[in-house]
Order: sequence, then C-alpha cells, then structure tokens
Amino acid sequence: MNDSLNSGEINQRKKNVAALSVISNSVLVVFKLIAGISIGSIGIISEAIHSGIDLIASGIAFISVKKSGMPPDKCHAYGHGKYEDISGMAEALLIFAAAGIILWEALQKLVFGGELLSEEFLTVGIIVMLISACANWIVSSRLFKVADETGSIALESDGWHLRTDVYTSLGVFSGLILIKITGLEIIDPLIAVGISLIIIHTAYGLVKRSFWDLTDKSLPPEDAREIENIILQYCGESCSYARIRTRKSGPDRHVEFDLIVPPDMDVVSAHALTEKIEEHFYRHYGQIYVTIHIEPDKR
Repeated sequence: MNDSLNSGEINQRKKNVAALSVISNSVLVVFKLIAGISIGSIGIISEAIHSGIDLIASGIAFISVKKSGMPPDKCHAYGHGKYEDISGMAEALLIFAAAGIILWEALQKLVFGGELLSEEFLTVGIIVMLISACANWIVSSRLFKVADETGSIALESDGWHLRTDVYTSLGVFSGLILIKITGLEIIDPLIAVGISLIIIHTAYGLVKRSFWDLTDKSLPPEDAREIENIILQYCGESCSYARIRTRKSGPDRHVEFDLIVPPDMDVVSAHALTEKIEEHFYRHYGQIYVTIHIEPDKR
C-alpha cells in the first residue's frame, strides 16, 4: 500500500481506474458482438458474453470503491470497507454465470452443430480479438497496480476479470487463425469450452478470497509478523503484549491487542506510548484501524 497518498487521493485513484475499466469493457462488448454475429463464431460471441459480464463487474467495482471510500458514520463506525468484499464475491459469482453460459452454448454447437463461419469476416474477428487482448492487458495491469497500492479487493477482482479475458481473447485469436488455415470449424466451440474452464478456475479463487474477508479471517502470517515487530519496537523490557486480533475489511486492516504495562506507569505515559505505536501503524499501512487496550502487568 502506498503510504505517501492521503485517503482522498487513494479513493480518487481507485475511482478513476474503475471508471477506465467500465469504459474499456463497454467498447469491447460492442466490437466483439458485432464481430461474433457477423462471423457466426461461438468463440467470439462467448468472448462478448465474457466482456459483458466484465462490464457488469466493472460497474459493481466502481460503485463499491465509491462506497468503501466514505468515512465512518454512526451506522458504520469501522468504515465501509466490506462493500469491496461484497463486490468481490458478486463479481466472482458473475464469472461463474458467464462460464456456464459459454459452456452450454459451446456444447450445443459441438453436439448439434451450427451455422458455418463467415470467411468474409474472419480476418475482422482476428483483429478484434488481438485488440481486445492488448486493451485488457493494459487496463488490467493498471487495475493490479492501483489495487496493490490501495489494498482494494474490488479492483483486484476486476483486474483478474480482465486478465482472464486477455488469455481467452488470445485463445480465440489463435483458434481463428487455425480455422483460417485448416478450415476445421470444430476448433471454434472447443476453444469456447477451454475459455469456460479457465473462467471457472479464476472465479473459484476470487470466491475463496472474498469469502475469507467477509468472515473476518485473520491477516496473512507475513502481516502478523510485521505487526508483532512494530509492537516489539516500543515494548522494551518493561512492556509486553497479548491477544493480537486482526482482520481485513475491503482495503482496511483492523488490529486489536492488549498492551501490558508496568502497574506503576501513569496514565499519561501509557497513553503517549499507545499514540506512538498507532502512529507507526498509520505510517506503515496507511488505511488501518488500531485498537489498543492497556493492561497492568500482574506478575
């Protein structure tokens, strides 16, 4: 996470890149549908469906990052970060839906056949798929960069939507070239089946990740070690800590622990010590909620 940015700048960057994803997907859906219908390719139409689901997901991501950036209020004292976790889960379920539609259409064409592909527009389809792969690579790379800097699961999920689209578009691109060379149109529905399986694999990973955050799973071990190291820097020989509890809510981390201080330490000194620890956490992580409970050492 980029600690040099304030919360306003972070939220604006998240909204900007989410809006870029919406615009990019809107354009690609139109071009893929035109190309797919013109050629009669289930592979390209499957890609159009995939991009349509991506567009819905991008819209959900855009709304969720706007909501998650709202400050805490009376009803949401810990902020609105869970909106991003819900968005990640919704996007993953949409990917499953897209995979089901693509798989059904592809199997229908494999079993019952379909209209012959239009060779007249085959080159157009090849060009559209290549442009789609390049555009989605650029936008997904941008989404991953901002997601990494801000800890946004919604943007990361959206990035994986588009990165999957890159691989599937390249698959269709390669398949269309093979069809053009060999004339074997069965390659088209076979590619669509492959696309659906790749999408299902991606969706599973996103569901698992979003589910963990929604159920307040503890932060990863590497974060736990960092948190303990920060606390230890301020403990010295006189203080210690106990009962560290962590969780993630969208882009926000939450840390709670007991700080055990000497029984003769005055309130002002104990408060000053907690402020130093909290300030270190804010500098290191940016968006984090820290709750420290002071306990006297009873040994």
